[in-house]
Amino acid sequence: NSTSVAQEQTTGLAVADEPYAARAGAAILADGGSAADAASAMFFTLSVTYPVAAGLGGGGLCLVRQANGQTHEIDFLAHNAAGGGAFAVPGAVRGISEMQRAYGVLPWQRAVAPAEALAATGFPISQALSVRLADAQNAVRLDAALAAEFLDESGQPKAAGTVVTNPALADTLAAVRLAGADGFYKGAVAGRIVAYATGQGGAIGAAELGAYGATQEAPGLMTVQGLAVTLPGPRTGAGAFAAAMMTRMVQQNGSGQDAAAVADTLARFHIGALPKDFGTTVGSALDANGQAVSCAVTLNAPFGSAHTAQGTGVLLAPAPHGNAGLAGAFLAPMIAADGNDVKLAGAGVGGPNGVAAIGRAVLKAAGGGALGVNADLRSTG
Repeated sequence: NSTSVAQEQTTGLAVADEPYAARAGAAILADGGSAADAASAMFFTLSVTYPVAAGLGGGGLCLVRQANGQTHEIDFLAHNAAGGGAFAVPGAVRGISEMQRAYGVLPWQRAVAPAEALAATGFPISQALSVRLADAQNAVRLDAALAAEFLDESGQPKAAGTVVTNPALADTLAAVRLAGADGFYKGAVAGRIVAYATGQGGAIGAAELGAYGATQEAPGLMTVQGLAVTLPGPRTGAGAFAAAMMTRMVQQNGSGQDAAAVADTLARFHIGALPKDFGTTVGSALDANGQAVSCAVTLNAPFGSAHTAQGTGVLLAPAPHGNAGLAGAFLAPMIAADGNDVKLAGAGVGGPNGVAAIGRAVLKAAGGGALGVNADLRSTG
């Protein structure tokens, strides 16, 4: 994935896979927002401008490192419905809400409004989205709402630069802006999600949707050549895999044989064939006060289940069983610091090579190397 960076010299740094999201995060930082505020705004913007990999119907993980060095993890992975079915119970809105409430400084509305405006008034398809749209066009054709937004009259993906809108998603974001997470998990939006899932053979119940709770946990911690590295804790598959991968790469003593580390770690977890695209993306931010946030989110597949809950604009993630469940296992947000100096805040997503790529970046930062070009963030083998 290409990564877009927007920066203000005195206010911090915002990084995302898609340029409109990076700009939204930078604008928050310029307004005095924290890294958590910026990461929240980037997530909601990605849900509009990069729905191949981010959405209100998905889930993910975020790490927060406060200026005093305290670290926190917010887990909000989408999970199987109690009654089974094809669709996951969404966690993203609750998780982002909990993070912004605990670590943000701006009003909640400021995090949601930029995405709402883009969905309502339109945005040009970015080159980043165009590339993944072309790869996932067969999924887009399965859903009337996606097809109306992203396919032209001949049924082909709209070109980069074409302005598209999503009024239904704008209305849902308005409900979230006004009522917080309850605007998604309760009331009219929740009712439409439950009704649609039920009508399509899903089993998301109103009670379990309303009761979804993100968890704040102690993250995992490692020391890599003197750097304090924060990564997901071992309670999740993501944490277990990331820790095993980092341990293996450190054992290789910076040899650069990332392919061997990937193969060995996959074998340890008995993981075989993998899909090409897990529908994942990232957003990271560092503010002027030293707070750092790294988030990795997923729809469990490109454009999720390719089912948009009617009247909401919300793409539902497929239930996390089989390969769809592996998407969450390869989310690897990490923050590396030397004392109070944050050296890196980023994430590896998209499969085991993504985890290796962020591991390689951590090792390079630990060795004193500068991460100045895209090649610094690529895994090698």
